[in-house]
Amino acid sequence: MFISSLQDKVVIITGCSSGIGLATTRLFLERGALVFGIDIGTIPQKLSDDFSTFNFYQTNLVDSQAAEHAVAKCIGKHNRIDVLVNCAGVSDGWNSADTITFSDGDVDGEWERVMAINLTVPIRMMKAVLPAMKEQKGGSIVNVASKAGISGASAGIAYTASKHGLVGATKNAAWRFHQEGIRCNGVLPGGVATNIASSVQMDQFDPAGFNSFFPIVQLHVSKDSEGTPVPVIGVDDVARGIAFLASDEAKMINGAMIPIDNAWSTI
Repeated sequence: MFISSLQDKVVIITGCSSGIGLATTRLFLERGALVFGIDIGTIPQKLSDDFSTFNFYQTNLVDSQAAEHAVAKCIGKHNRIDVLVNCAGVSDGWNSADTITFSDGDVDGEWERVMAINLTVPIRMMKAVLPAMKEQKGGSIVNVASKAGISGASAGIAYTASKHGLVGATKNAAWRFHQEGIRCNGVLPGGVATNIASSVQMDQFDPAGFNSFFPIVQLHVSKDSEGTPVPVIGVDDVARGIAFLASDEAKMINGAMIPIDNAWSTI
């Protein structure tokens, strides 16, 4: 018997090819779930080789109707959706209100890019799965927010605003659908060793903003022998928190935002 049993639950996980999404996908598969993984990147081949219960759908969820099409594919395969985990996300360039860029004609802005992926896509995914969950009279949604969702001093303005927005959307959905057997919770990871830093567009990097916020980040990370900051939270730590919130063991937890940061949330 698994600690947080997910046996035979149909689970959609976005961002399944790397980082927290990949770790969560593997953990859910190990615990018996039927996972429909979505990513803009390539298929995590080892998961596909190791688990016949894994299905992969490659798409850019920012595109119009992409969320609806992905969810329809999952329902076509499994006839239901028990869990949605919104893991996909990008980082910003530590911009502040004086340096953030906005879209102008054919030039994409940092604000729109981060908000689209970190906030609009999760809400689109929630909207897409809710009809099935309402019909089933049950379901669990877990959104991956961030310490930046409750702090103004741990990331740039776009990332901070997007994750604050996701926290609010999570609580809103939790209350709106709590009488229909649908739960919506979130996790607030601290600094985690993933490849999200590669999503930073360096032409948008704000050194002054970074230097202002980084002392707060340093309170949370350890350092290697050369003094380089090293995150103390692993992707598996976050995945286990997500699995608990998604599982039936958390059936009366709804609208909660769970820090996974070794007490960084206390400051």
